[in-house]
Amino acid sequence: MRVVLSGGGTGGHIYPALAIARECEKRDPKSTFLYIGTERGLESKLVPEEGISFASIDITGFKRKLSLDNVKTIIRFIQGVRRAKQLLKEFKPDVVIGTGGYVCGPVVYAAAKLGIPTIVHEQNVIPGLTNKFLSRYVDTVAVSFEDSKSYFAKANHVLFTGNPRATEVVEASRERGYASLGLPTGSPIVMVVGGSRGAKAINEAMIGMLPHLKRLPDVHFVYVTGQNYYEETRKAVLAGSQSIRNHLHVLPYISNMPEVLAATTVVISRAGASSLAEMTALGIPSILIPSPNVTNNHQEANARSLEQAGAAIMVTEAQLNAAALFGQIEQLLNNEDNRKQMSERAKAFGQPDSATRIVNEMVRLKGK
Repeated sequence: MRVVLSGGGTGGHIYPALAIARECEKRDPKSTFLYIGTERGLESKLVPEEGISFASIDITGFKRKLSLDNVKTIIRFIQGVRRAKQLLKEFKPDVVIGTGGYVCGPVVYAAAKLGIPTIVHEQNVIPGLTNKFLSRYVDTVAVSFEDSKSYFAKANHVLFTGNPRATEVVEASRERGYASLGLPTGSPIVMVVGGSRGAKAINEAMIGMLPHLKRLPDVHFVYVTGQNYYEETRKAVLAGSQSIRNHLHVLPYISNMPEVLAATTVVISRAGASSLAEMTALGIPSILIPSPNVTNNHQEANARSLEQAGAAIMVTEAQLNAAALFGQIEQLLNNEDNRKQMSERAKAFGQPDSATRIVNEMVRLKGK
């Protein structure tokens, strides 16, 4: 199968696209791919590293307020459609799939106008502007949350698939996760992570919890700060954690996150769609602190969906308090029955066969 993938800006859009590509390769090792993104986005670095051909178009997102920049964006969109049509005619894909971010707009729209089978995948409960626009033109809208379906009333076909990132994570090695941290297999691990760029409020909560950690002497705390906050957090931790130094691990970034997650007992995290897909696929109880600085406050909607299912605890950033957060962690770790119940509900929420569902739909559309 010949597939064009498009998605960009953040890992939350890129990793699902790469997971779909890997599932396609499992199904048909002769599958070939072209990824269309922007030079400014993270995709321009990540995609070539995966051995996938990459091409770029110049496009920016719309401002939600009236702005002259939106006129420039419309012009770039028209130019992007023209460039995308050229790339599509040269590559001749069987299917084009967009996984979010404004770069998908001209690419998937161009494909639909050329009569190429098209899919968009929406990771969040509340869809972004680009996917809402494209939903009127594509053959299928794939959604990660059942709650998203109501937002796509005018779509041709809406399919609940879950997030394809879950398919990769569910196969991760727990033993490798422990080994990469230098810990004995079976050690209880609490991971605190604020996303690849970090989160100031979560890092401050990390530091604020230091005096309480001695109450859980057998637990290893893994603090993933993000590169921007690593040095200041590391210094604060070194200054305030002499008695528990061997049980506290401060890292700027984890490159093998699926494996480390597979070894983790409880996660404290933002509520980005890919992160939730990973946690639910593995059935990890979580305390979610959604970012208030995202479009449509969509992380809170994501987190609330899990909380209502009994799969997570949600704490808004305005409610965040280090002592209270540690109390919730302590309660979870000391109540195995509650933890198991949350784990089961998280697994029920996750969709480990998500990538398979999406590839099945791609095959169906190709055969129409």
